[in-house]
Amino acid sequence: MAQVELKGVNKSFGKVQVIHDVDLHIEHGEFVVFVGPSGCGKSTLLRLIAGLENLSSGEIFIADRPVMDLPPSKRGIAMVFQSYALYPHMTVFHNMAFSLDLQGFSKAEIRQRVEAAATILQMEHLLDRRPAALSGGQRQRVAIGRAIVRNPDVFLFDEPLSNLDAALRHDTRVEIAKLHEQLGATTIYVTHDQVEAMTLADKIVVLKDGRVMQVGSPMELFNAPANEFVAGFLGSPKMNFFEGVLSGGAGTDTGQFDGEGLSATGVRLVSQEKSTGDAVRLGIRPQHMMLDANGPLTGTVTLVEQLGTETVVELQSASETSFRFAAAESLDIKAGQQVSFSFDPGRAHLF
Repeated sequence: MAQVELKGVNKSFGKVQVIHDVDLHIEHGEFVVFVGPSGCGKSTLLRLIAGLENLSSGEIFIADRPVMDLPPSKRGIAMVFQSYALYPHMTVFHNMAFSLDLQGFSKAEIRQRVEAAATILQMEHLLDRRPAALSGGQRQRVAIGRAIVRNPDVFLFDEPLSNLDAALRHDTRVEIAKLHEQLGATTIYVTHDQVEAMTLADKIVVLKDGRVMQVGSPMELFNAPANEFVAGFLGSPKMNFFEGVLSGGAGTDTGQFDGEGLSATGVRLVSQEKSTGDAVRLGIRPQHMMLDANGPLTGTVTLVEQLGTETVVELQSASETSFRFAAAESLDIKAGQQVSFSFDPGRAHLF
């Protein structure tokens, strides 16, 4: 079983510590996404698993084997890089076959593996071409095919779609999801794109400054964020935040918020260590707000984005707090209008 386990993993470059005491368990066959802003340590963590960087301390196990002293080629992993890293003078076939040739596989076995991977990726017609004759999406498929032929215990993807345009990124994301379903292999995927994380992952690991902020399924993190950072990072448009105080419910699962002209009871209280009167921030997702002429939250429209299937409205409250509203329909709203909203306190959060 190709489980991956990290125990107390730390990494420093000189005096700068970039990974802080990470513990993580990844089950066989899981699709796990490391997500976070640039510089949060997600690619470094992936490179530590791959053996491309050395640990400062801690342990890493792949398929129940300690791999700290093993080179990348002996860890049972295959990695797909952001830059494709294809050999320009070789055909697609020879790019995919190269690592197998180095390992001494027979020509018949190499051909069988390459052709099987090409069939999975629907690129049999590309095997005689060189990388210069391929589109960006085709090159990425070759890089994925080169990983498939190795039959690894674990696939590692390091921001593989960042060089593609939006439409191609979507198509390739769908291909990767189908590929994982077909192969059932343990997959660890790094991205800064929270849409990729939400759509691909069985489990998301949110990182900030080299520390794990939260681990869980996409909807667990979306509906029950462990802290304000996770709440603000996941979701598009981003969650709205309003300043206020905790006026009731201290020490319980839900609290009462008062501030910025708003009063709400029964709001999920993320930190139960708060006392009545403490400063808190009320978080409401733009999708969870409802147009309501008598609603408690009023703002002046500053920008309207008509996206066809969705309308995103930017507003400013009387206290000059900017916030957003998102509706799954086209709305007749214009800049300068005053609009009021209500929201379900049960879908809001107090941080």
